Amino acid sequence: NLADAQFVLGMMYADGRGVPQNYVTAASLLRKAADQGHAFAQDSLGRWYERGDGVPQSYVDAVNWYRKAAEQGHASAQDNLGLMYIKGLGVAQDYAAAEVWLRTAAEQGYARAQHDLGLLYANGLGVPRDFVQAYKWFDLSVAAAKSESSRKEATRNRDEAASGMTPAQIDKAKALAKEWQAKHRD
Repeated sequence: NLADAQFVLGMMYADGRGVPQNYVTAASLLRKAADQGHAFAQDSLGRWYERGDGVPQSYVDAVNWYRKAAEQGHASAQDNLGLMYIKGLGVAQDYAAAEVWLRTAAEQGYARAQHDLGLLYANGLGVPRDFVQAYKWFDLSVAAAKSESSRKEATRNRDEAASGMTPAQIDKAKALAKEWQAKHRD
């Protein structure tokens, strides 16, 4: 009944590592861990409900599990919950609520949320359209990205935002990104 063990074993079944791949068994183990408050399991279960992996596809259940993990401070779940609000999946579409959850995750240095928050600013969704803020968040996402594909996407969006900015605005955005990084150093 140890939540960490249930989570790890569930992920082993999901990936077929050392055991036959079995999404139903994996989902059952994740659910046991999630019911005990394991934030990683809750976020994973949210993704599984969103996609229908090993469980019946349900956006409402996905939002429920994302919210449980998000309220514990889990950045990935906060980003996922924000995306559900953007898309209106399992909840009414609400860009303001999306912005709150994306910002919460972005402020933790979570690269995907920084990118997603940049998209809100670039498109004026739930926030005033602001290319300086968009550039700042994209730039932070470039620096924090864990994969080359994420880094390339954030770079492309940052450069696209810059195409409509003056040199002074770009300098301001870079300064804001550096200021944010200085405040969030370990």
